[in-house]
Amino acid sequence: MSLSRETVLETLKTIKDPLSGSDIVAAGIVRALNIEEGTVRFVLEIDPAKSDVYAPVRDEADAKVAALPGAGKVSAMLTAHSEKAPPDLKPKQAAQPQGPQKIPGVDRIIAVASGKGGVGKSTVSANIACALAAQGRRVGLLDADVYGPSQPRMLGVSGRPASPDGKTILPMRNHGVTMMSIGLMTNEDQAVVWRGPMLMGALQQMMMQVQWGALDVLIVDLPPGTGDVQMTLAQKAHVDGAIVVSTPQDVALIDARKGIDMFQKLNVPIIGMVENMSTHICSNCGHEEHVFGHGGVAAEADKLNVPLLAEIPLHLDVRVAADGGAPIAVSKPDSAQAKAFHDLAADLIAKGQA
Repeated sequence: MSLSRETVLETLKTIKDPLSGSDIVAAGIVRALNIEEGTVRFVLEIDPAKSDVYAPVRDEADAKVAALPGAGKVSAMLTAHSEKAPPDLKPKQAAQPQGPQKIPGVDRIIAVASGKGGVGKSTVSANIACALAAQGRRVGLLDADVYGPSQPRMLGVSGRPASPDGKTILPMRNHGVTMMSIGLMTNEDQAVVWRGPMLMGALQQMMMQVQWGALDVLIVDLPPGTGDVQMTLAQKAHVDGAIVVSTPQDVALIDARKGIDMFQKLNVPIIGMVENMSTHICSNCGHEEHVFGHGGVAAEADKLNVPLLAEIPLHLDVRVAADGGAPIAVSKPDSAQAKAFHDLAADLIAKGQA
């Protein structure tokens, strides 16, 4: 028996909203309801100050939906929105510090970012993580590119993360890398249609409610640009440094500068830049050509006084490995393409950055 959206909504209508007195559907806090092959996922969007009040509501909603005929796994998440507070020029008491926090068990956090999409940031993230793991580091990878999560495919991970208590999330693991992604909660062809506050709430849950264990370094694969996710990460978690990925072409470098400027404004140190798709060598004749130009990232790094960490060649094997679920750093570790990532990982370790 298939489970319908209407049946789930009717069930949720039997649950009372503790603040408004109406049911939670009428109160408008039920968001992003999705049913796929019996798996039910939805979000309760609430005021962050009321999370303790709504925790029993989430548990009740989870239990009642799970009891429906045809229901399989149920994933009910609490996300939070914040209303703009009126200015208070004379507070009655000192404000409590709300600065960046350490993620339990995680020694260091490295953000991998790009100013624009399509420059291979996720490929670089996956290969850095695998290269660090191959060199003995305890590595986690958080896929924070919520609108375009690709790490499950690149790391060859499938299935749904488990939760022993309905709150703590158990991450997945492959190639020596502990990984969490919103892509594990959705199908590959399913769009995540969330507003900024919901993105920020989901990111905080993936950072703080995932049982990462003891990690030397957590690599965070950020979405392209300079938006909500980047700001939330820098404001909520203690980020030790950022790696900015770009291709050599001018249009990519323009956006890369903006990404570096963003991190500087957020007080996140720049570890360095990576030039991806740097050069292409023909597999038939050996001719070398610079499809996107060459040296642009090196010149930009010198101009901005940040290190050039690596020049990654443009090669078919890198793409095939990523699509196949085993990044080039682990599938062909002795190749010239993998060497660039292993050298980068070794350099990060030697400098105490990973």
